Amino acid sequence: MRYNLNFLLGVTLMTKYIFVTGGVVSSLGKGIAAASLASILESRGIKVSMVKLDPYINVDPGTMSPFQHGEVFVTEDGAETDLDLGHYERFVTAKMKKANNFTTGQIYERVINKERRGDYLGGTVQVIPHITDEIKNSIYAATVGAEVGIVEIGGTVGDIESLPFLEAIRQVGVELGRENTCYIHLTLVPYLPSAGEIKTKPTQHSVKELREIGIQPDVVMCRSDRTLPEDDRRKIALFTNVQVGAVISCYDTDSIYKIPAMLHKQGLDEIACRKLNLTPRPADLTMWDNIVNALEHPEHAIDLAMVGKYVDLADSYKSLSEALIHAGIHTRTKVRIHYLDSEQLEAEGPEGVARALANMDAILVPGGFGKRGTEGKIAAVKYARENKIPYLGICLGMQIATIEFARNVVGLANANSTEFNADTPHPVIALITEWQNRDGQVEKRDTNSNLGGTMRLGAQPCTVKRGTLAHRIYQSEHVSERHRHRYEVNNHYVPRLEAAGLLVSARTDSEALTEMVELDPAKHPHPWFYGCQFHPEFTSTPRDGHPLFISFIKAALGQHNSVHGEAGLRVVGGKEVSA
Repeated sequence: MRYNLNFLLGVTLMTKYIFVTGGVVSSLGKGIAAASLASILESRGIKVSMVKLDPYINVDPGTMSPFQHGEVFVTEDGAETDLDLGHYERFVTAKMKKANNFTTGQIYERVINKERRGDYLGGTVQVIPHITDEIKNSIYAATVGAEVGIVEIGGTVGDIESLPFLEAIRQVGVELGRENTCYIHLTLVPYLPSAGEIKTKPTQHSVKELREIGIQPDVVMCRSDRTLPEDDRRKIALFTNVQVGAVISCYDTDSIYKIPAMLHKQGLDEIACRKLNLTPRPADLTMWDNIVNALEHPEHAIDLAMVGKYVDLADSYKSLSEALIHAGIHTRTKVRIHYLDSEQLEAEGPEGVARALANMDAILVPGGFGKRGTEGKIAAVKYARENKIPYLGICLGMQIATIEFARNVVGLANANSTEFNADTPHPVIALITEWQNRDGQVEKRDTNSNLGGTMRLGAQPCTVKRGTLAHRIYQSEHVSERHRHRYEVNNHYVPRLEAAGLLVSARTDSEALTEMVELDPAKHPHPWFYGCQFHPEFTSTPRDGHPLFISFIKAALGQHNSVHGEAGLRVVGGKEVSA
């Protein structure tokens, strides 16, 4: 305990904490609720930091299937993290780092390493105090300099793996005092159609379980498909020992960007400020009002095909879908995303591809790993290139565009990536074995390296050629974007690709690796064809959008207008009506 107190005296006296837990079921939206509250507090002039604690034993989500976990969000400093950190960055201005997300695997790894070094002086290492101390110190380290740290605990109260995290945040309340901590519990309040009523019993039991481990929530947030009736709010308040005003109705809405206003209207930020003895300025949600207004009153509409292999779980492409929505906000465009299974396109052949893409205004191939569905993606790129449909390839999508061009334009039969075919006669995409990370350190890998944490990760700079589409998009010769990949365009083939008309419009500063490609307009006129090796979606926000996605949606609008004319779109009574 002495170690913790020294840490407290050193860096955390000014930081107050809000802990967000979940009950009944997972995937209720704790991350969005926490981020929405953070955005309101930030609008009140409070400096906020956010932390996500994940109870699973994986060191990070980097090796987990998107079907298991959704997308992996990459921070600027190269951490592979939970997708909730993407929500944090979209809702608040602070940039997340490695310290803002940690797992049971990381905590136990640190404690075991300390034990091996002899840091515990021969003592018996236990969950309490050693694991819980490590959790608390990680929380404190991630929130240094913030007035309020909002900490989301993943999973559900009652899960055995989350108990050390819950015990740790209970101890924080004791050590810092209840005037410096606020506990928010988000639960499911289901509506049973057969009974015709809302059921509060699951929430009662969830809070009961939380209280049994020593945590009394200050706020109960109730997720439901409808507004919580006043009688049910009073009932929940009685059974959970909170004020009626602290029972917050979190009902379904058609946009996550409406949630800050929803929570502010019910006074959640004021409850938290009172609990933490904070007296900030009033909230100003004008920005969120403007965002919602743009969403609800589009002037245009486009249809966009996203061709991937994880389309059965929309969260697999969460940041990308949101980036397209952000571009729609900044162009007053309703972006209708059609998720197309690349494996199915592959099975249907060229005629099926043509049918699926015939009415699309733009085509996007996102990132991914593995061979499955790649030929369907290649067919989609070929259709976009030959039919002059705006195309955006991100990470694997850029590599797929390179393979398609090598095969069908350069004439390199069976060109491929060594990721998909190690024996390809033309490895236009190959594993890079040595590169510099964002700190300038040289990293190495080979085919026998561990999968976890061995990719090019985080923000890395590149230089953009003047006079290119890429330069017109970014309006700069120097761009830094976040990466997450193992394979690169093979520099051995770049001269042949460029000679045939695939222009490399940006390269890394250190190794001259291909970062952006586009069609040479002199050889292959095309309205908008672009691929990038990085993930620009990770830096898009509803506040500012992202220049790449805004340019892409503008190109899609141009395509739509060239085919359908320039008829606008109005929204009347919640329905889209052609102007």
